[in-house]
Amino acid sequence: MAQAQELLKRPLYIFDLPEGILATLQLKDNEPTASEDQAYDIEARSSDEAATPSTSCALCGVLFETVQEQRGHVKSDFHGYNLKQKMRGRQTVSETEFDKLLEDLDESISGSDSDEDSEDDASQRKPSEKGDMLAILLKKQANISIAGQQKDSRPGRKERGAGKPPLMWFCSPLLPPNSSLGIYRAIFTNVEQEEGNDIVSTIRSKQYAPIPIPKTSSKDSHPEILPAEKSPHYFLCMVGGGHFAAMVVSLSPKSGGKNAMGVEERQARVLAHKTFHRYTTRRKQGGAQSASDAAKGAAHSAGSTLRRYNEVALTNEIRALLAEWRPLINSAELLFVRATGNTNRRTLYGPYDGQVLRYSDPRIRGFPFNTRRATQGELMRAFVELTRAKVSYINEAALSTASVKTDQAATSKPEKSPSSSSATSKAPKEEEAAVSHTAQLQSLIRRSKAPAVLSYLSSNSLTPEFTFEPSSTQHNHHAPTPLHFAASTNAPAVVLALLTKVAADPTILNGEGKTSFELAGDRATRDAFRVARAELGEESWDWDKARIPAPLTKREADKRGERERKDAEKKEADRRRAEMARLRDEQAAAAKQKEQQGSSSRKGGRSLGLGAEKTGAEKREEEARGMTPEMRMKLERERRARAAEERIRKMRGADEAS
Repeated sequence: MAQAQELLKRPLYIFDLPEGILATLQLKDNEPTASEDQAYDIEARSSDEAATPSTSCALCGVLFETVQEQRGHVKSDFHGYNLKQKMRGRQTVSETEFDKLLEDLDESISGSDSDEDSEDDASQRKPSEKGDMLAILLKKQANISIAGQQKDSRPGRKERGAGKPPLMWFCSPLLPPNSSLGIYRAIFTNVEQEEGNDIVSTIRSKQYAPIPIPKTSSKDSHPEILPAEKSPHYFLCMVGGGHFAAMVVSLSPKSGGKNAMGVEERQARVLAHKTFHRYTTRRKQGGAQSASDAAKGAAHSAGSTLRRYNEVALTNEIRALLAEWRPLINSAELLFVRATGNTNRRTLYGPYDGQVLRYSDPRIRGFPFNTRRATQGELMRAFVELTRAKVSYINEAALSTASVKTDQAATSKPEKSPSSSSATSKAPKEEEAAVSHTAQLQSLIRRSKAPAVLSYLSSNSLTPEFTFEPSSTQHNHHAPTPLHFAASTNAPAVVLALLTKVAADPTILNGEGKTSFELAGDRATRDAFRVARAELGEESWDWDKARIPAPLTKREADKRGERERKDAEKKEADRRRAEMARLRDEQAAAAKQKEQQGSSSRKGGRSLGLGAEKTGAEKREEEARGMTPEMRMKLERERRARAAEERIRKMRGADEAS
């Protein structure tokens, strides 16, 4: 068991698996299915996973950060379309699929030249108001479904099913009992997937030794890397909404230093990366400008002109980058591409001169999981998700219980019992209470309210080792107890209070195998652990197991903090004095230069003893300085008008004199 836990201390990189697991790896016969979700607890080993927002739409499967975004979604055509689909007993679609349906509909509307007067005229006219597009789409799909029922009734037609599950499951006797390793099917080629039982041999043949990170000198800040063509690598690309991101990542990782657990870390080695962003989508309306032009006709506003230009510029930039990366793309083992909408797919797949990506390329894959906006960080998260094994813990008791319940439901109707209903209602109440306690404690710890945290624990009869719920979230997996959370949020007052006042256990490990001390992010929080060790004594806890350094008294910590504060103040004062001296020198130099220019202009004047007289053109230029072209034209017209009036006055005076 200890050896199994040692193997799972660090994330399992598929192309650099431990030798023990690699030698005993076997493909499982029965892969987990969607009906066994309650018996499988899949742990996604990606540190970039964010906590699940509290607002969502269960119908569309979309998560929101604020309630305002959720309310806006309820009023959207996307939600209305899925609501109609649900009412008709059909399958709902994702946001990407809905955008594709709208773009296909836009193209069909803009490309239709039919003038027939039929009951389908509504599907041929251009939508002018919000909701017309949704009505046209629903009516068109209704007609297609009726025609499809007639065409699909012919024998021998192959229907498209759900396909194979995205994960392939493996087992090893070195892993903990009832556990499995999941690997995405997409990282294997079509030939490798067809081999079936030889997939384990394929994994063993794709083990790449880590490349040590070369040390860089002060003169050379860019270390040399192996040529991309000699190193196996993946090409990842995302485009959508005016955002484009591409990356080439080597499958041979970089070997960094060792972490606090003494385990050697692995880092992804990026060979090339690039991101583009152009303003191409209409704000608050959505959709590309080209799709709007196809549906409603070309608009003539400044914004629409700018979006059309940006679409062409983005297309040219993406194709130029693909042409520049042609050797990397051609030598890549697999190509992972996400391009939603016909416009984005035409940008990548053309056809155009010098085309790099093609639909027929068998290396092209889609991402087998949900992705976010196209950024460099999202591409790296996708690569980590693809190349890290998923650890699944199988609960055989839950499986047997589920199978028994299924058999009972198939044979007879279940009878209602008051005891079972009370038990089921009690569990959700306890879970809700735990979630409420978690929210309250985390809020107090974030604000560093140490007395309030202690009062809340005592008034609600909670232990200092209270485990935050739900434990499935990445945040609670990283900081499962109040002490872990206080250390991770850098709250030294709360850390010291939990250790000295309520005797919180510092030896508890989180889901990543780290103690609370190892989550501390600043010196003040780390000193709080050392001060608690000095106050509680060596007999209170196994401080070495908690990985806390030597004890430190509060007086010593305060002295060091005061000394560091004074040093910082002294450095700031020196910086300010140097800045003031620099400003004085600059002002003196500017005054001296101005004085020299004035003396030289007086010496080189047009008359002795007087300053240089300005010409009429110089005077006019000085008057017009800082004016806009329109103001200068107005000033010139007024000057000419005054000159004309002066000439007329002189002419009249000469006539009167004669």
